[in-house]
Amino acid sequence: MTSYLDSTRSSYDTVAADYHKIVAPMFDDPYHRAMLGLYGELLAAGETGPVGDLGCGPGHVTTYLAQLGLDAFGMDLSPAMVEFARKEYPELRFEVGSLLGLDLPDGGLAGALTFYSLVHTPAEDLPTVFAEIHRVLAPGGLYFHGFKAGTGTYHLTEGYGHSIDLKVYAYEPAAVHELLTAAGFSEVVTLTRPPIDWEKTAQAFLIYRKSA
Repeated sequence: MTSYLDSTRSSYDTVAADYHKIVAPMFDDPYHRAMLGLYGELLAAGETGPVGDLGCGPGHVTTYLAQLGLDAFGMDLSPAMVEFARKEYPELRFEVGSLLGLDLPDGGLAGALTFYSLVHTPAEDLPTVFAEIHRVLAPGGLYFHGFKAGTGTYHLTEGYGHSIDLKVYAYEPAAVHELLTAAGFSEVVTLTRPPIDWEKTAQAFLIYRKSA
C-alpha cells in the first residue's frame, strides 16, 4: 500500500518553507558529522562517481556531501522541498522522485544515502526500496542509511508549525541488517547511540556495500 506517499508528499510540501530552519542544527550532532565524514572518506578511497542523497528534503545533507568533495545530487518526493533546495543551492542538482521507483540507470551511482528519509516508509515497502538502491549502485558502491532505532510507530498531526499527517516508524538495526543482506549488501560499519534531548528513540547509522 502506497497511499502514505500522498500524505508524506503533501505534509512536506506544507512545511517546506520552515523545515530547513529546524533541521539545520542537525550538524551540531558529532555523530552525524562523524558518520557522514567516514562515508565521504570511504567513497573517496574507492571509485569516483555520483552520490545520490535520496529523500534530500531542503538539501542540507546534499550540500554537506558536496563540501566533502563528493559529486552529490538530491532527490525528494516533495516538489516544494526540491524547489527550495534548488533556490538555496543552485550549484547542485535536485530532482523530484520516489524511492519506490528511482528514475536512475542501473549501476550509475558510486554512493546512495537515505538520511532519515525512510522514517515514513512502512516495513512492507523497505525491501522494494533497498532493491532499488542496490540496482542503481555500481558494484562496490556504498549505501548510507540513518534511521530511528527501535520498534513501534507514532502519528504526527502537528509539526514544524503546521498541520501534517505523517506516520513515523522505528526499526531494529538487526531487522534492517537482514533486509539489506537479502538485497545483496554487505555490512561495512554500524553505529547506534541512545536517544538524547528530545529524541524518542535510539539512532542508528549504517554503511553497507554492494558486492563488487
